[in-house]
Amino acid sequence: MDQLALLFVLLLGAVVSVPVGDRFGLPSPVLMTLLGIVLAVADFVPNVDVPPDLILPLVLPPLLYAAVRRTSWRQFAANKRPIFLLAVALVFVTTVCVAAVAHSVIPGLPVAAAVALGALVAPPDPVAATAVAGQLGLPRRLVSILEGEGLFNDVTAIVLYHVAIAAAVSGEFVPGEAALELVLSAVVAVAVGVGLGWGANRLLDLLGDATLQIGLTLLVPYAAYVLAEELHGSGVLAVLTCALFLAEYATDPDDVLTRLAGHAFWDIVDTLVTGVAFGLIGLELHNAIRTASGRWGEMLGWAGIVAAVVIVVRLAWLLPATWLTKRLHARRDYDEDIPLSWRETVIMWWSGMRGVASVALALAIPLETEAGDAFPDRDEIVFVAFGVIMATLVLQGLTLPWLVKRLGVRADTEREKAFERELAVRAAKAAKRRLREIEEVEELPEELSEQMLRRAFEIGVRISPEMGEEERREGHDARVRRLKRVRRIQGELLSAARHEVLAARSEVGADPEVVDRVLRQLDVRSLR
Repeated sequence: MDQLALLFVLLLGAVVSVPVGDRFGLPSPVLMTLLGIVLAVADFVPNVDVPPDLILPLVLPPLLYAAVRRTSWRQFAANKRPIFLLAVALVFVTTVCVAAVAHSVIPGLPVAAAVALGALVAPPDPVAATAVAGQLGLPRRLVSILEGEGLFNDVTAIVLYHVAIAAAVSGEFVPGEAALELVLSAVVAVAVGVGLGWGANRLLDLLGDATLQIGLTLLVPYAAYVLAEELHGSGVLAVLTCALFLAEYATDPDDVLTRLAGHAFWDIVDTLVTGVAFGLIGLELHNAIRTASGRWGEMLGWAGIVAAVVIVVRLAWLLPATWLTKRLHARRDYDEDIPLSWRETVIMWWSGMRGVASVALALAIPLETEAGDAFPDRDEIVFVAFGVIMATLVLQGLTLPWLVKRLGVRADTEREKAFERELAVRAAKAAKRRLREIEEVEELPEELSEQMLRRAFEIGVRISPEMGEEERREGHDARVRRLKRVRRIQGELLSAARHEVLAARSEVGADPEVVDRVLRQLDVRSLR
């Protein structure tokens, strides 16, 4: 098997792992990691030859962009307190605790190298957390916090990592310069993200075509990451800022085709890149195995101790942080997503899985210092890092579904349905308001006016069928039955039209491009 065949296997596994995970109630990222482990120990599978410094730039930008598309800036702003406690404060605390323990248990490990180890294992993986949380049907407030933590903690951890690596390589560490570097990195990243977001927004308007617009959205996160890194800023924060800007300002409510195609495209990218990334985690196991040759007992002990520190520190931090957030939340008059019980806090604790960023940072540790000496205890750091990743990702990932079921933590479906009904009513009322505005400037026949009024009501029913049930209780039985009949017949008419157009594609002299264009119009009409 060569490298190209291995990539195909990972891509196929990424697709298959989703339905398999749904069938057995297991997270697909964990299944892909297990697949990578199986491939890593197989003799016929080649070692992965991906430069470590390319893993983060290739994998993180599209995954971060896809994750941001599912959220909004206002959601982050509303939850800034719990996100700060997890994404910034907890990363610092974990880094310090891991560094202190690693420095004391690993003989001869310098402080700077220990801090680098702490920084690279401190951030839970944003992809694993959001993928697992979404599959398990957790309450939206927990998913929001996990998404916010996962998206922003890499920023803090990567900056700490670079500062520690620079100190270990040069042998010097100046706290003031490190703090200034952290601030400047964030400022540069935000400036790059906003600038690229603004430019991309303008360019999207000029392109017009849905295919070109979606292609540009694939290039933008890479451009933000690379440009920010070139300017010594945080590439991760630049991608987040750019994605949030576009999500806020580059949305045209009437651009139906681009929105539908964009969602489908990014769902595919998210699935494939996530699968490959976690497959690579498992495949990199051979590096750790080679490193531990002849020292298994000692190095497994170190990895177990550090993994225990990472897990225990997260719980020890979450308990008081959740209590403090609840106290502060009680004094506020706005909604903020916080855990409402100890069960939800336990789920948040056990969701702290490490993944792609930790692997990339571990493999990116330099081989030598500026003096030409070998980087202190590099092999030990890499092995311990992989031990922590496997312990949190595989152990916690496989047991999290059982824990969620055991504790009975589920999404508040009634609240979601209530909000859906509210949106359906708002949408129908907005359509009716617009109809009245049109009637004030245009004289519509009574029959057409009644037909448009029914269409406005239909908009709400399509969003939330329960809205129709409420209308029936108010005496609109006949209209609702007629509406359902019209929708059924209209669906059958459109289905017949699609079959006929698609059959024309095989006729002699038919232009496939024209057929596809007409079929796309019918598809969009079917969704309205």
